[in-house]
Order: sequence, then structure tokens, then C-alpha cells
Amino acid sequence: MLEKLTLEETQGSPDTVYVRFMKSRKCYDIIPTSSKLVVFDISLQVKRAFFALVSNGVRAAPLWDNKMQCFVGMLTITDFINILHQYYKSPMVQIYELEEHRISTWREVYLQDSFKPLVSISPNASVFDAVYSLIKNKIHRLPVLDSVAGNALYILTHKRILKFLQLFATEMPKPSFMSQSLQELGIGTYKDIAVVSPSTPIIKALGIFVERRVSALPVVDEDGKVVDVYSKFDVINMAAEKTYNNLDITVTQALRHRSQYFEGVIRCFRHESLETIIDRIVKPEVHRLVVLDEKEVVTGVVSLSDILQALALTPAGINALWS
Repeated sequence: MLEKLTLEETQGSPDTVYVRFMKSRKCYDIIPTSSKLVVFDISLQVKRAFFALVSNGVRAAPLWDNKMQCFVGMLTITDFINILHQYYKSPMVQIYELEEHRISTWREVYLQDSFKPLVSISPNASVFDAVYSLIKNKIHRLPVLDSVAGNALYILTHKRILKFLQLFATEMPKPSFMSQSLQELGIGTYKDIAVVSPSTPIIKALGIFVERRVSALPVVDEDGKVVDVYSKFDVINMAAEKTYNNLDITVTQALRHRSQYFEGVIRCFRHESLETIIDRIVKPEVHRLVVLDEKEVVTGVVSLSDILQALALTPAGINALWS
């Protein structure tokens, strides 16, 4: 049963209504009554861990170090991509590191000098703090850890937070910026957009994921028009089908193996209002919108981070996207 909005949350400037709402709600409020959480011990083989992600239909899992008796990190699809990109040689050579390495070994090899402690949040922290932490740390998953028992309770995502906001949106006064366009608000990325063609080899696409740190690549034809999207999540299908030993295949060939559910290429234009954009990105539960010009050529991308920055952090005077 959802609690109604408080008087404090609805009074005041409409432009900061989401700020007030997020500061007054705890991360615990977002956690569903029933959800699946997979946890891996770092002694587990990397290969088995990725198969477990696939079989459980999850994109990431907290990592437990039994010696230290605490959570030390996350295993995500990005790790799978990094392993493939770093160790792939040819279809004739088996990726030993994927077949034999344990998670602990991979973390030692990959992290080395770039080690960063696990970013997590308390269930009693505000939703606003969760949004700030996600965007500031440029992460897509934020584990909620019980500070008393140390248990992992849930993994917060941009998508879950936006969905939670939408449940209360009709009860809130509408901020003036909701009727402004993407162009007026400066929302989205429009410079040097990373794209691939249908004939791009998968190994090259993985290299772009690693080097550009993007979560999806619009697939464009010779006229620059979008025909599909190849996302990090599509890469995990290779673990499911055990086809990761041949990364010389093209993006088109790889997408034929996509799982049945596909959110589709959801498009938008820079003249459309933020309210329209949010409705389009939340209802089908997509992770991004591809921005097109009047000729339907790809000109930019709007992400969930961009949306949350605009709703909560910008009205609060914070630009965590660039901090």
C-alpha cells in the first residue's frame, strides 16, 4: 500500500517538488515486497557466475568475500564485456581466462591500480542521496546494504527510481520545466555519439563499450538512420548460448540470437517536452531514447541518468553528471 504524499512534499515551488519528495522518502520505500537478489562468493568461477546471471534473469550481483566477511564489489555485464575484449584472440583460441578464472582472480587482474571500494547505500538513506550517488559515481546499480547486519537487501537502479516517482506523479504539482523541450533544457548527449553499422564485428563493438563507457550503441545504416540498438545486455546472450568464442561475427548476426524480449528502438526529437520524454522512457521500461533529427538521422541519446539529473539534481543546484 503506497503512502500518500505529505503536505510538506506538495507545498512550495513546483520546480523543486521532486527534490522535496526524494529527500523525504527512504531507499527502503522503493524496495519491493518480493524480489530476486543473487549474491556471488568471489571464489566462484567467472564462467559459472555469468551463466548464473543469465539463468536468473538478472544483470548484476553483489560480491561477497568470505575471508573479509563483507561485500567487496559487484559483478556485472560490463565485467563479461571487459573479459571478452581483453582476452579474445580468434575463433580458434579458447578464452582460458573466462573458462578458468575465479572472480577473485579477475578482480586482481582487472582492478590492480584502479581499485575502488564498493559504492552502496543504507535503506534509511534518502532516495535523493541514491540518485546523487548513482549519477556522481557513474554507476547503474546501487546495492542497498543493511548497516546493522550487513545483508544485501536490494539493488537500486535508475529505472526503479523513475518508476517509483511515476506512481506519485499525478498527485504532485507539475514543475514548469516539464513542458520545456529537450533542446531548451539541454538534456541528452549530442556530441561524438558512438554508433555501429550492421556489418561492424562484435569484437569492435565491445571495444567501443570499453573505451567509450557507453551502455548501448545505435546501429545505423549508410544514411545514418537508426535500424536497431546493440546494448551491453545483448552481449550476455553470448554467455547464454556459449557463442562468445567467435566475436568476429557482425552485429546483425549477433542480434539474430537476441532473447525474445526486446524493448525496441524508442525514438524522440529535441523539440519534444520533458514530460513526453519521461512518459516514453518509463512506460516501456527502456534504458535510453535515441534522438533523431528531421531526417531521422541519429543526433543524440537521452539516458535515464539525464532524466534523473533534470528532475532532481538540477533543480537542487547540483550537476552530478559533470562533477
